[in-house]
Amino acid sequence: MDFGLSQEQQMLAESVARLLRELCPLNHVRNVVESESAVSAQAEAALAELGLNGLVVPEAYGGLGLGMLDAAVVATALGEAVAPVPFAGRKVLAPLALIEAGSDAQKANWLPRIASGGVCFGVGLQGLVTRRDGSGVSCADGRLTGLALFVLDCEEADHFLVADDNGQLYIILAQSEGVEQIALRTIDATRSICGLRLSSVPAEALRDDGGKAAQRIIAAGRILLAADSLGAADAMIAQAVAYAGQREQFGRVIGSFQAVKHMCAEMAARNEPCRSLVWYAAHAFDAVPEEAPLMACHAKSHLGETGRFIARTATEVHGGMGFTDLLGLHYWFKRIGFDRQILGGPETVREEAALLQGWIARAA
Repeated sequence: MDFGLSQEQQMLAESVARLLRELCPLNHVRNVVESESAVSAQAEAALAELGLNGLVVPEAYGGLGLGMLDAAVVATALGEAVAPVPFAGRKVLAPLALIEAGSDAQKANWLPRIASGGVCFGVGLQGLVTRRDGSGVSCADGRLTGLALFVLDCEEADHFLVADDNGQLYIILAQSEGVEQIALRTIDATRSICGLRLSSVPAEALRDDGGKAAQRIIAAGRILLAADSLGAADAMIAQAVAYAGQREQFGRVIGSFQAVKHMCAEMAARNEPCRSLVWYAAHAFDAVPEEAPLMACHAKSHLGETGRFIARTATEVHGGMGFTDLLGLHYWFKRIGFDRQILGGPETVREEAALLQGWIARAA
């Protein structure tokens, strides 16, 4: 039995990686970030031509009808290229929410438009994981009021998918009266993040299932963030190994020093098992859904810790140069840091995993 990626998934990974190498090299990423945007228009357009807007949208609605493992493969390639492209929220979580909790009429209305790129979503679910004082969203008479923080893929979004404090999912128009977008800066300038202050905003409710769909979407988001960290870690290891093979000290390349060899070997040894963990978590999302929440927690928490170790160690291999903008290593470093915290840091997610397994009791 083959437990690796299928031939089609390998081709998808190679196609996305090749496209990003051509259209989204580091200099382009730097130019996008310095323009105070978090979206590469040329990379976004090229990915849309590959059909990635409809990656998980069923074929009946004009999409590719692929699964979470395919989405994780794409997320890994995006992380490796540190690509400033809205993906997790806009191209995966929003359509999944409609697939999970949308009525037939809502699916027919929204999914074809998502697949064609005719509508762009931002996604706000962070409040269901961790919540700052003063934040939270409530619904009364079909209108949302409150503050949603760390909304994903907000740049160029014309609609938002937002969860209230009970886990009910809603769609709102970005230009509706009562919607105020609050600019939020994070360490990762390749992601567009905002806050939404809502004042009696009319909202289209998805099916009320007691928050089950929202929790499933959060699990999907955690898998994609873990996959993104996996790709970013791959890139940092490759850069560290290449640098160690070129940089000379005392008349020898530093890669010949035992200490540097051990650093590179340990990074690879820690990162490689993460690949199968991410792949299985993504596989379980579709094939073994009862395992998906726990596997998403495992992948998110473990990649958060492993990614941080690799980001630090790869920077140390580069010495003082690793901290400069010249090499640009900090883009991957910061991307891994963002992935680590959004939708729950390792400590938060491990606590949730313990709850799922009955190891601890939920606080009253």
